[in-house]
Amino acid sequence: MLWTNRGKFLMLNWVFCAETLPDNFYVALITSAVVPTEDTTTFDELTEIADGNGYTEGGYELFVDSSSPDFDVLTEDDVNDRAIIQIKDLVWYAPSGDTIPASGDGARYAVLTDGTGESGEIIGDRQVLAVWDLMYERVVAAGQSLTLANCELRAVEPA
Repeated sequence: MLWTNRGKFLMLNWVFCAETLPDNFYVALITSAVVPTEDTTTFDELTEIADGNGYTEGGYELFVDSSSPDFDVLTEDDVNDRAIIQIKDLVWYAPSGDTIPASGDGARYAVLTDGTGESGEIIGDRQVLAVWDLMYERVVAAGQSLTLANCELRAVEPA
């Protein structure tokens, strides 16, 4: 997992400067066309997988809600000197006869973005907070699913 500099800035801004927390976040799947780095700022810098066949443009919507938390595990780990929050399991199903992505390259990365924008060009304005490397390009076969289990966000003191 990689925090972007924008993600670090926003987290500190939300907590210590009392900026308004977004109502929702998204986890989107992107290709390897552009490798996300610490300097990635907005979603329009990346290439999202093709919409359709069980994947929705902009990604999986996550809510900040105490009644049914999408960020479902929070841990203070004194042994490893870190804090961890996990996202609930995210599942994308490819319907019978179709694959995810609907066309083009498979998903190499998952990115956490803020909830700016809802469709079209506005999605590109979303700020990229964190990145998970899926290790290779993932294509979901017809009738199968892709599950991202317990994606973690870690706050670790540098060594």
